[in-house]
Amino acid sequence: MTGQRISVVTGASRGLGRAAARHLAVEGHMVVATARRPEDLESLRSELRSAGHRIACHPLDVSDDDSVVTLAAWLGERFGRVDVLINNAGISLDRYSASLLDLPLEILRATLETNLYGVLRVTQALIPLMRASDAGRVVNLASGMGQLSDMQAGAPAYRISKTAVNAVTRILAAELAGSGIKVNSVCPGWCRTDLGGPDAPRTLAEGIDTVIWLATLPDDGPTGGFFRDRKPIPW
Repeated sequence: MTGQRISVVTGASRGLGRAAARHLAVEGHMVVATARRPEDLESLRSELRSAGHRIACHPLDVSDDDSVVTLAAWLGERFGRVDVLINNAGISLDRYSASLLDLPLEILRATLETNLYGVLRVTQALIPLMRASDAGRVVNLASGMGQLSDMQAGAPAYRISKTAVNAVTRILAAELAGSGIKVNSVCPGWCRTDLGGPDAPRTLAEGIDTVIWLATLPDDGPTGGFFRDRKPIPW
């Protein structure tokens, strides 16, 4: 396994996570694809292995402490390190027309449990393994809907969760400065996924381009940034 990047992708059973996992595997990474239901990863596993690419699949519920601990222990035993973590798993429970004034707090709690706490929970568990990498990369899937510089009404729980993800990115990047581990956020844009819908203007390939770029940054690449189309965007 020496020399081959160990790349963990959460929420890899569909959409951007699946596309990112496929791209990294084709590029030669040892991809660890995770999802709440491991059977949802079988078609991806079969496709990649049939083409001669390396992939391992593991169940992961980012909202469950035990599930995250189990994944970290398995990764440590099997690989001894993690080089790339793509925090892609996320949910959107409130409608775009929803009002913050009427937002049920249980919707906000559930959204934060996956989109914020899930990102932090997985990152906390895997950073010790990433310290064994010579070029650790954490990529957090955020959204332009979480930009404070252009905050609008609608989907308040989702917006709040993505703004908070950006705060996590900034804090982690500062704490890990000098360690060789880079932490960045990415807005993939409005893509044609189950979440984005069929009318979204961007393809999966367009959505993951910056994700892959951040996951494979050279040593002199940025950290603590927010990017879309490989360019910095306002927080």
